[in-house]
Amino acid sequence: MTPTTPFLIRPGSTADDTPTRRAVERLAAAGEYEKIAPGAYVPTGSVDDTVAAWLALATRRPDVTICLMSAAALHDLTDEIPRTSHLALPRPARALKTEFAPITWHFFAKSTFDIGRDPYPLPGGQSIGLYSAERTIIDLFRLRHTHGEDLAVAALKTWLGRRTSRPGSLLAMAGSFPTARPEIRRVLEVLL
Repeated sequence: MTPTTPFLIRPGSTADDTPTRRAVERLAAAGEYEKIAPGAYVPTGSVDDTVAAWLALATRRPDVTICLMSAAALHDLTDEIPRTSHLALPRPARALKTEFAPITWHFFAKSTFDIGRDPYPLPGGQSIGLYSAERTIIDLFRLRHTHGEDLAVAALKTWLGRRTSRPGSLLAMAGSFPTARPEIRRVLEVLL
């Protein structure tokens, strides 16, 4: 790949240096690029299946956000390796399909969807949403009936062991999630 060759190309975009659809199809046929989503291509072998799925989904829906177990793993709040990417969209969105990696979709309320959501860089200058460590802990407590309370408590313990942890800010953020806040407060009182 030459320095001027784009990492992620989408034929039909308005960028002046974007190759035509036929040129991209020739690059794909030659094995230089692979299709990761309708109209989205990356250099062959440049990303693993999980990142390819994230890129493909983020190009279609910029509000796709890494959450729960996947976010916990990225924030080093768990030693577990997720078997599937946990991604969130605001309700009433529908699940998107991808061919590259297994996805578990979660649909969160629009009113709280952006709380603790930051961009997570992907190759080629792209990004996908990622919930902060605090929001991830809150979501693990909110959904402890599906992921287990032990996982939520372990993530909270790990986070509390960091110099940068601020329990007050965690509780302030949890104020927007009334089902999680009382349990987080109870566990914090035991741990602190």
